[in-house]
Amino acid sequence: MADDDEMLDTIETQIAYLMRMGEASRRATALKPHRALDRAAYVILRHLQEHGPQNVSAIADRLNLDGSTVTRQVTALQQDGLVERRPDPRDGRGTVIEPTETGLKQVDAVRAARRELYDRVLTGWSDDDRETLATMLSRLTQAMDTHLKKA
Repeated sequence: MADDDEMLDTIETQIAYLMRMGEASRRATALKPHRALDRAAYVILRHLQEHGPQNVSAIADRLNLDGSTVTRQVTALQQDGLVERRPDPRDGRGTVIEPTETGLKQVDAVRAARRELYDRVLTGWSDDDRETLATMLSRLTQAMDTHLKKA
């Protein structure tokens, strides 16, 4: 088995390649819906789809982003008709961000296209290998999230 330095070097490099290939696949795929949303828009819309309306601070906290960054991204999503701002039902002074019907349709189309792409990429992988990959990726993102929240 490789020593710890070799393993960490491999992990670091493979994650860098994975991030690069993920973006390249979004641009290069023939599946138009896959290209319809950039990474930031997709992540915000998926978060809202899974967790319901949120204020900018909650979105920023969950996604480990600065509030001003999320505000800019939400403004762009709002201009595209993918989200809308509504009064916060818990505090009428604030607003929450909610995906529109168009936003939900768009994120569903991108999600379906990405699932189709990954299904093709993972052709020949056993169900056990796919499950292991899903589990390990989930553990990695959770560990990174925990680390970033402590930093």
